[in-house]
Amino acid sequence: MEEAVKVEIAYGDVKAQFTGKPEEVAELVNRFLAQNLPTYALAKKLYLNYDLKDLTEMFSDYIRITPEGPRVITEKKLSDKLVIALQLTANRIAYETGSSSADHMTVQELESATSINPKSISSRLSELVKAGHVKRVTGKTGTSYKITTLGIKWLYETLKTRGR
Repeated sequence: MEEAVKVEIAYGDVKAQFTGKPEEVAELVNRFLAQNLPTYALAKKLYLNYDLKDLTEMFSDYIRITPEGPRVITEKKLSDKLVIALQLTANRIAYETGSSSADHMTVQELESATSINPKSISSRLSELVKAGHVKRVTGKTGTSYKITTLGIKWLYETLKTRGR
């Protein structure tokens, strides 16, 4: 009796296991690789998301987590729209590190953190929501806002073109 070959493949989140005769396993492995790796590589190329490490690297020149909460700290003069987007990003980073209990903020929380006039905050949030950079969240405690993935991309690209 011929011994069976056992092969396990792991590539990112894609995993497979094959057991059988060497020729059969070789064929199955080749077929699996041909079918899955190009698709996986393509999907990974198209997938847009930012983890904590990405966000920290992208915005460390602008954001600090303080004992009072996440804050935008920069020496550059930024528009209210950019400060609000940065503050929402700072809050997301704080949430992902466990320093904040929510990944969204109310207008009052944004005012407290940024010292921007509430009417200006509401106007800029409306613009950001319309552009898809911020999402309006309605819950038990009222309306709050959080930065979207596209908002993070827009914010980073905007800050990059302004020259850090």
